[in-house]
Amino acid sequence: MGNTIVMKTAEQTPLTANHIAALVKEVGFPPGVVNILSGYGPTAGGAIATHDGVDKVAFTGSTEIGQLIHTMAAGNLKRVTLELGGKSPNVVFGDCDFDYAVEKSHFALFFNQGQCCCAGSRLYVEESIYDRFVEASVERAKKRKVGDPFELGVEQGPQVSQEQVDKITELCKSGTKEGAKLALGGAQLGDEGYFFQPTVFADVKDDMRIANEEIFGPVMQIMKFKDIDEVIARGNKNMYGLAASVFTTNLEKAIKVAHELRAGTVYVNAYDVFDPAAPFGGFKMSGCGRELGEFGLEQYTEKKTVIIKTQQKNS
Repeated sequence: MGNTIVMKTAEQTPLTANHIAALVKEVGFPPGVVNILSGYGPTAGGAIATHDGVDKVAFTGSTEIGQLIHTMAAGNLKRVTLELGGKSPNVVFGDCDFDYAVEKSHFALFFNQGQCCCAGSRLYVEESIYDRFVEASVERAKKRKVGDPFELGVEQGPQVSQEQVDKITELCKSGTKEGAKLALGGAQLGDEGYFFQPTVFADVKDDMRIANEEIFGPVMQIMKFKDIDEVIARGNKNMYGLAASVFTTNLEKAIKVAHELRAGTVYVNAYDVFDPAAPFGGFKMSGCGRELGEFGLEQYTEKKTVIIKTQQKNS
């Protein structure tokens, strides 16, 4: 594609990208093709977003910061792609493979300590299996091993910072205050490190903060629904649209939900399955543009038309 790269890492997590820099050097990229720098968002990130020598900027992070970058990039009308926040609906019908749906819904929410933009964080369960599903989800979360992620068998490591732990704690308190049933967890775990208890809320209503705001932590919210049209309407009643999922053995039902939910990626009887050829990105306030696949490559190209007048020759 002919593009050089300046990659600015999040100030909380620079080490992985630093390792990538070592690998870039090891495989023999020419100097200056891949440039990795650490720094704070308002300074280093702001410099990239506003610089007239930058033709394209991509950002992965919160919707609030994405909006700032979109505005800052307007100076030279640079192209912008944004992969932002989410509050993805995970719809579980009564005809699902029950044990499989419980396990996959657990993974959809708790993967990476819940620090996943496309986490299945609005769990809608059909009323015919709701109580049983809540009970099974609580039992599964109780078995989740929290600790040093380098130790064998540990499923959940720490959150990224104390600031994030405090945000999760505050949102959990709001859930209890607004009437949700705290079935498990809800607090920081231990006296050392940024660990948080695996948490499950039941009897959650759509207007509660925990049902609307991106928590970005190991907090499952389980809501009840009656029929397919209701759950589709509720699933779309949110400012985000990054991902969604549906668990059912009825293909016609799955196709209807997948078609009508406004989300960039919809999983059917699966979650967090990615392919380098499949474009990934969001609707609504979850971003603009796409990563991966042919669509992702197009974000880094320009179209040029060249028209040449040539002398006509007699045949």
